[in-house]
Amino acid sequence: MKLYNKILVCAVTTLSVAGFSSCKEEFVDEDSSKFPSTGLLDTPEGAQALAAGLYANIRWHFGYEWAYGITLYGCDEFLSAADLTSEPWNTYDNRLGPLDCTPALGAANKNCPAVSALWDEMYYGISAANLVLEKAKDDIAVGEAHFLRGYNYYRLFAQYGAVTLQLKPVESLLANYKRATEEETLNQVITDFQMAYDLLPAIQPCKGRLGYGTWTKYTAAHFLAKALLYRQSERCASWNSKYPKETDLNKVIALCDEVIAACPLVADYNNLYANWTGVDCDIEGSSEVLMAAMHGDSNPGRFGNRTYNYFNPQFSNFSGGYTQRGQYIGGMDFQRCRPTEYAYEVFDNVNDSRMWKTFKTIYGYNNYQTPATMQSQGCPAGAEPELGQEGIMFILNKKSYDPGCGTYGRAVEPHTFVNPQTGKWVPNVVALYDGGKYIMDQHGASGNPATCNFFCGINKTDDGSRTAEKGDAHRDVTMARTGETVLVKAEAQVRLGKYDDAIATVNVLRKRAEWKDGEDREYYVDGSIAFTKNSTSGETLGKCKNENGDKVTNLQAYKYSFIQRNTYFLSTGVDRAQNKTASSLQIASYTSLPAEDEAILAQLGCSGDYDRMLNFIMNERTRELLGEWNRWEELSRCGLLIRRAKAFNNLAAPNITAGKHELRPIPQTFIDVLQDDNGGNLSDAEKAKWQNPGY
Repeated sequence: MKLYNKILVCAVTTLSVAGFSSCKEEFVDEDSSKFPSTGLLDTPEGAQALAAGLYANIRWHFGYEWAYGITLYGCDEFLSAADLTSEPWNTYDNRLGPLDCTPALGAANKNCPAVSALWDEMYYGISAANLVLEKAKDDIAVGEAHFLRGYNYYRLFAQYGAVTLQLKPVESLLANYKRATEEETLNQVITDFQMAYDLLPAIQPCKGRLGYGTWTKYTAAHFLAKALLYRQSERCASWNSKYPKETDLNKVIALCDEVIAACPLVADYNNLYANWTGVDCDIEGSSEVLMAAMHGDSNPGRFGNRTYNYFNPQFSNFSGGYTQRGQYIGGMDFQRCRPTEYAYEVFDNVNDSRMWKTFKTIYGYNNYQTPATMQSQGCPAGAEPELGQEGIMFILNKKSYDPGCGTYGRAVEPHTFVNPQTGKWVPNVVALYDGGKYIMDQHGASGNPATCNFFCGINKTDDGSRTAEKGDAHRDVTMARTGETVLVKAEAQVRLGKYDDAIATVNVLRKRAEWKDGEDREYYVDGSIAFTKNSTSGETLGKCKNENGDKVTNLQAYKYSFIQRNTYFLSTGVDRAQNKTASSLQIASYTSLPAEDEAILAQLGCSGDYDRMLNFIMNERTRELLGEWNRWEELSRCGLLIRRAKAFNNLAAPNITAGKHELRPIPQTFIDVLQDDNGGNLSDAEKAKWQNPGY
């Protein structure tokens, strides 16, 4: 998606971020020779031009390791794998504190997400929004500025709690900032979203003057609903009694209904992420997309889309050379986000198509190995696979089902698994369960389950349009969609005690997730398909070779590596004759939840209707929104972070602490430059009052 006027936001933010000392020089200097005149804000055209630059601020969220570190790590859905770049964010050890974690302070490398990063970048955007709000008269420009300011304060509140409310352009390097209360901070979020809702145009799909993903009335309605829901959530329980629950939650439901009616769910879950064919393809403009970080322009600038790096297993390391990486594979194997057992087990693997449209269970064999090599690794004579057949397979079975096709392992671990569908040995294959025991974390190259690099990842960020193996992705990143709006509505109903109403609402999402009559349950697709139009298709790679020892082209490697099939039948034992039969995921009553939910609720020790239903909503959020960049904030908001991390994230469980880790530490770089009323430095005691509990 083209992002207009990126230069303008760099200039606007540069003019106004001086009050924050930890500002990065490379960001400030990026376009410093191209400052626009703020006189442009005096005309509607100029105001809209400068407001357009506000969109660049949200690209920050997806440029580097913080994309997943501050949103997905340390929760119930993902663990760190063998790469330890962002490890403190998952383990909650003493490296996660007010000081940015550098190698000198124990970080694995220089890329560990800084605790100050979100703080700094959100205030950059707030400063730019304040400048537009100070000068602009155009409704759209003002609405967009209110939205960005509200969104950035929402993120600050969710991560840090009470923060400084800066509602005017910064005028001085010297800072005597006051910390607002949590109530004041969240109420400012609500005010800004309400203003955005009142001023932004009602465009559907959300394709305004900047293209798909542009903020509209419905984007604002979605986030206003989330903010009001937040006010009635557990994180705000100490002060929210003055706000009538029924008033807030009924408004949440009304806002959600407005969004759902105007921006309906797409019919096929594949058309949210998997069927991505290239920049500006149909799914980027689907009716369900409410907000996106727009990418795809020829000049990505400081913060390109790096999300394709984070969800694949490290196949180039563990596969024994059978599967080599390249831009022809939709994702890079940086193996940052390794699903927990919970993230697999929460799905009904027979009836829920979302599982099979989310997890990438097969990688093709694209780099020739000799029959002798294969036989030394356990391959029966005559069962050697050919290029383009399965090189890596993940069997997503349940504890009660064993495919019975031989032993599991990766290439260097002799094993005998032969795919009954092809009669060929699979060089790398592992199941979730063997003999009822969870084994997905038992076959990593390190031999240590805590740093396992062999796992089944998800496909929501795959991008075959990249023109370099490590080049930026070109697809937009969806930041809000109607599928989440449905779940916000359902949670509001749970909080009102309307449990069967909540089930009816969730059933709408579950209806979409059902297999339809005639649907091929074994069909698989992801954003790798964009490679068919890739300008590098004729180039050759250094490692992929055919049986003659010749290098293959990228296009040949793509054809070998991308198999449009999943492991559904191997994983479930369902008879292939049922391949075209519809399934059902409908829940009759809140008193009779699905078996996978009951197992999870039992593990969490849930009791009482409210506790059970709130956790059920979190389970459904996983099934619908796995990997969509907001899990930590949602669990913290509902008071479920500690409980669920302890239950399902064995790397976080030893350290995560109630009363501390529901919030992030306030960055020391900010606290250290604060001044008192007399213009002097704060005392240690005064600095301590600024810090969140436990840090």
